[in-house]
Amino acid sequence: MQTVNDYDRDVFNGDLGTVLRIDEVEGLLVAGFDGREVEYPFGELDALVPAYASTIHKSQGSEYPAVAITLATQHYAMLARNLVYTAVTRGKRLVVIVGQRRAMAIAVRGGGARKRWTKLREWLAAR
Repeated sequence: MQTVNDYDRDVFNGDLGTVLRIDEVEGLLVAGFDGREVEYPFGELDALVPAYASTIHKSQGSEYPAVAITLATQHYAMLARNLVYTAVTRGKRLVVIVGQRRAMAIAVRGGGARKRWTKLREWLAAR
């Protein structure tokens, strides 16, 4: 996973790729992003991290064939309706929720969600 925006390579924070090959002679890693090959000199590999799993925040705007979501009361601060909604809508064909029923109930009730001050209503009324 790319961890920072790289406009020169046309790869952005959160983009998922696959390591295609490593050229030790040239000191390059070649990764595939959406059918394109992108080269990284060994000195610039800190822009990439393994993506065995990803956070809900990093997944915003992306879709995956299958998504597994863990919900536990130990992570009370993260139990918010909007985060569960974002997580569930990332899955194209399969979504599996593993965790505690109580954690899901807390998230769905959404009592801990902060009010957002977007001024959307005022903006729309002005149109």
